[in-house]
Amino acid sequence: MHEHLHHIGWQAMSAARPRTFLGFDFGMKRIGIAAGQDLTATTTALEAVRVTDAMPDWAGITRLVNSWKPDALVVGVPFNLDGTEHDMTHAARDFSVGLQQRYGVPVHMIDERLSSLAAEQILAASGKKRPKSHTQASKQQIDSVAAQVILETWFAEQRITH
Repeated sequence: MHEHLHHIGWQAMSAARPRTFLGFDFGMKRIGIAAGQDLTATTTALEAVRVTDAMPDWAGITRLVNSWKPDALVVGVPFNLDGTEHDMTHAARDFSVGLQQRYGVPVHMIDERLSSLAAEQILAASGKKRPKSHTQASKQQIDSVAAQVILETWFAEQRITH
C-alpha cells in the first residue's frame, strides 16, 4: 500500500494561521478541483477543468491558483486496487511536477483509489444523484467532489501523523 506518497517541494509551514490548499482529481478528460483550509479541514468543490490532447487547461488552473492563493497543492494519484501502478499513475505524477514547476508551491501526492466512487456516494446521499445519461455537468460534479474527497483524506492523514 502507498500510504506515504512523497511530496514535491515540501517546505516547513507555520501552523499559526489556516493554510489554503487546492486538491486535484487528475483525469485524462477533466481535472476536478477543490479548495480547502487545514484549520477546520473544510473543503469546497470548485469547477473541473478540461484536458485536451493530454494538456490540462493551465489557464483555468492558473485562474484558480491566483484566486485562492494556495499554500500547497494536493494531487490524487491513482493506483490499481492491488496497489500496482498504471499509466494514469505516471500521468498524475507528471501533472504534479507540472504544478510545482508552474506555481512554485509544495505539491503533495496522495493515493486516491476509490475517490470517484466515494464522490458518487456522497452525491447520492445528498440527493444529487448522477443522471443515468452521465452528462458533462454530472461528470464534472463527480470530478470536483472527488477532489474534495482527496483533500479531506489528506487533511485527515495529516492530523493522524502530526
